[in-house]
Amino acid sequence: MATRPRTYNVLNILTRFHAFPSEVDGKFCLVECTVPVGAGAPPNHHAGETEGFFVLDGQIMFVIDGGEYPAGPGDYIAIPDGAVHAFKAIGDSPARVLILNAPGHMHEAFFTGLGTVLPDDQTKLPTPNEPDLGAVLKVAGEVGMTIVGPE
Repeated sequence: MATRPRTYNVLNILTRFHAFPSEVDGKFCLVECTVPVGAGAPPNHHAGETEGFFVLDGQIMFVIDGGEYPAGPGDYIAIPDGAVHAFKAIGDSPARVLILNAPGHMHEAFFTGLGTVLPDDQTKLPTPNEPDLGAVLKVAGEVGMTIVGPE
């Protein structure tokens, strides 16, 4: 049986799939992200996919519908359905976060469509590069996600 890549560079974030929707009866997508300081996700919204973040290490600033919510190890942040949200690692060290998306098909398609495949055993952060905004908008539009604009 062929295996598929599980580790990607998505917007300079080391993104590792722990579960693809196809592996869990289409119920969810679970990824672990190592987010360099200053990196994150631009403001976006999407309907029909529940999203939650559990911070493992470091500090992340979440922006949800205009409000700011700092989070650290052990904090859980739920994104209301359709809310405009963004996040960025802050502080002096990378953050690690688990992201649960349900049912997860949109996020699987976004992460794998935008990301660059990395070796599955990679633990080092990807070499930073300037994200291609055109590619981000194109892939987001294809999967049903709206990017509101750069943070």
